[in-house]
Amino acid sequence: MQKILMIEDDLELAEILTEYLEQFEFEVITEDDPFKAVSILKLEPFDLVILDLTLPGMDGLEVCEAIRERQDIPIIISSARSDVTDKIKALELGADDYLPKPYDPRELEARIHSVLRRYEAKSEEKAESKSDFKCDKSTMTISYKGRNIDLTNAEFGILSYMISKQGLVVSREDLIHNVNAINEDSSNKSIDVMVGRIRNKLGDKSLIESVRGVGYKLLK
Repeated sequence: MQKILMIEDDLELAEILTEYLEQFEFEVITEDDPFKAVSILKLEPFDLVILDLTLPGMDGLEVCEAIRERQDIPIIISSARSDVTDKIKALELGADDYLPKPYDPRELEARIHSVLRRYEAKSEEKAESKSDFKCDKSTMTISYKGRNIDLTNAEFGILSYMISKQGLVVSREDLIHNVNAINEDSSNKSIDVMVGRIRNKLGDKSLIESVRGVGYKLLK
């Protein structure tokens, strides 16, 4: 489940958007205090920020700048301010998209997925440039140190997701929700069996580390 921080002082709107986005397996945390929101981002991992510009005590453009100085995280501006100067400034400061209010929640959901896809592709490129793994999703092939690995569709999905998160812990739930070839009713045991097969095919079982009670980590 991907985690979103919504920095928005209109709590009624935030509640409506939260209820809508939760249908798409997003966890949404709302904060109306911009200073506290910036602090939360330093302490907790989030996948995306939805940022209003008109906030108490600190302008949203300042919040955008403060976030971008510290983190490479997707930022979508959600604002009723219609001045094109604000939009240009926000994009110059590092915002990834600008959605003027009012808007249909369906458009926000579509833009969230679009921005997250771009970031995922960018992170995969960075990971692969430093990795012995090469993943080609167009042909569904993965190689390790130049050797192609013979994988089933589910095994390809698991290993390609692990490559995109290389060096990070991946839970079994992450795999179930992010690998299309895995049935949502799959048990932890069936996931473990598939990971075991991938280890054997890689020829080096130490490449995938088990993290007790959580999941797995593909080592760098």
